[in-house]
Amino acid sequence: MAYQFSPDSEKRYQKLVPQFPNKRSLILPCLFLLQQDQGFVDQDGMQYIADRIGSPISLAHVHGVATFYTMYNKKPVGKFHVQICANISCYLAGSDDITKKVCSKLGVEKGETTKDRLFTVEEVQCLGACGFGPVAQINDSYYENLDPEKIDQILETLAKKA
Repeated sequence: MAYQFSPDSEKRYQKLVPQFPNKRSLILPCLFLLQQDQGFVDQDGMQYIADRIGSPISLAHVHGVATFYTMYNKKPVGKFHVQICANISCYLAGSDDITKKVCSKLGVEKGETTKDRLFTVEEVQCLGACGFGPVAQINDSYYENLDPEKIDQILETLAKKA
């Protein structure tokens, strides 16, 4: 079966269309709706968006936008998507130690998801909080000034919420 927006996302899409007379401007919010519906943005979903928006938007254009932005997951991720900044400011502040701690605690390597599908760990480039490093984004929340003990507490709290 071909992809379709959920009923809630379809309502939101219908409200977006008149707000964005330039069809290219619909790509980002449509990718967001797609990711909310299925947790990630795949080729079928990108084709659906291109078809829904229509000409002149092509699959190649939607794919280019989706792959440019790191906020769109291109594959399924765990319930808690742990993204640790590895850019120079965070790295100098100790982000590598945070990444090692997270991977060790969860028993995964960077880019992997735990067997229970609760956590996915990734290193990303620049979360835009350079003065507060090391920084991690977990789902939609930022965690700043991290140290190994602080990230350990955060992971334990999240695991209890699962």
